[in-house]
Amino acid sequence: MNSTHLYAERRARVASRIGKNGIALVPTAPERARNRDSDFLYRHDSYFYYLTGFEEPNAFLVIAGDGKSTLFCAPKDLEREIWDGYRLGPEAAPAKLGVQEAFSINELDTRLPRLLENRDAVWYPFAIHEGLEARVGNWLNQVRARVRYGALCPEEQRDLCSVLDEMRLVKDAHELDVMRRASQISARAHVRAMKLSARMLREGRDVREYHLDAELLHEFRLGGSQYPAYGSIVAAGANACVLHYRAAGTPVRKGELVLIDAGCELDGYASDITRTFPADGKFTGPQRELYNLVLASQDAAVAATKAGARFSDPHDATVKVLAQGMLDVGLLDRNKVGTVDDVIEKRAYFQFYMHRTGHWLGMDVHDCGSYVEPSEVGEVSERRDPLSGETIKNRPSRILKPGMVLTIEPGIYVRPAEGVPEKFHHIGIRIEDDAVVTDKGCELITRGVPVKADEIEALMRA
Repeated sequence: MNSTHLYAERRARVASRIGKNGIALVPTAPERARNRDSDFLYRHDSYFYYLTGFEEPNAFLVIAGDGKSTLFCAPKDLEREIWDGYRLGPEAAPAKLGVQEAFSINELDTRLPRLLENRDAVWYPFAIHEGLEARVGNWLNQVRARVRYGALCPEEQRDLCSVLDEMRLVKDAHELDVMRRASQISARAHVRAMKLSARMLREGRDVREYHLDAELLHEFRLGGSQYPAYGSIVAAGANACVLHYRAAGTPVRKGELVLIDAGCELDGYASDITRTFPADGKFTGPQRELYNLVLASQDAAVAATKAGARFSDPHDATVKVLAQGMLDVGLLDRNKVGTVDDVIEKRAYFQFYMHRTGHWLGMDVHDCGSYVEPSEVGEVSERRDPLSGETIKNRPSRILKPGMVLTIEPGIYVRPAEGVPEKFHHIGIRIEDDAVVTDKGCELITRGVPVKADEIEALMRA
């Protein structure tokens, strides 16, 4: 299936979901000013791109329940194109994108009320595009002004995210192909950063976090990626204990670990890899002890990731291994916290592991899609969180299906505290891979970069 047919098929699926008399409105993202006369690098809206493959700003998609798609886009303007680049224009859009009609974005406010007439419901993404709700309200008011002429106004406004999120949650073959290629580029970038760190330290050169960040960016672009999927985390030494740390100027020193959480975006799809490695290529005893514990917990999570399992199963498997390991290495005192079951029940592990083990991955690095099983959303139980005291409503976790993509990213972060062995102080470790759910288990698409301690050391010696 070529790309034009791919996007047309997705639009047809939306049309079938909103009903014959429904209509769906999907804007793309606006351009954002960075400073006085410069914009941030433009990135399209994911929902809009998913349905069109169109990357230009100033665009708006309308899908009618009868299957007709109308695109509003920037008109051709040869003078502006000299400054801002080529525009497809509404005349060429139908043939290029497979939509039935296209008009100038300047005609949106004029044409939308007539497109909304005689529809039962108007669908659009709620709470995503600032000002969209007000614009829809204005268009509907113009429809109401024509009721004396027989026009009917939509009586319902529905959240289009509920339709598109379910569509995007299970990736098709085209999406998986792009994500595999993005993962390969990102893996090469991690390998490059590991090698540079060891080489520069062997040569006695000053190494900073931004040196390694530069290697990541270089490999991303060299591989054809348009930009990073998110702000890269390059954390040396104690900085690895800051979960969302950004690369800065901290020295990378022998004997310390470096945590890199980075992935590129390729053709609209994200990759997401974390590796933790010794700056000079050699783990110390305490570093290796905790690293192997995190890796064992990831292995348990990978084994739990398969079609028919729950989204929460990999996290539960991770926590069980980490909790036992924290007792075994002395991060937690058995005399104070009790057995491994007590550690899990009381969430005593939270001192060293405070995030979930994964998230959906796709066009967005934290991709859309419910984490609750839709067929069981009404099954609610309550529990009291042992740390915060907050009452939490539990709903059944999502059942995994082939084609879903999630990250698997356990970690341990040790800040100095009373009773915590000093040999582990300031050690932060996270290992993250991207997993495609399959019938038989899962496919790790990011293992182009080593994950075992011995393999990392061998790579960095080369």
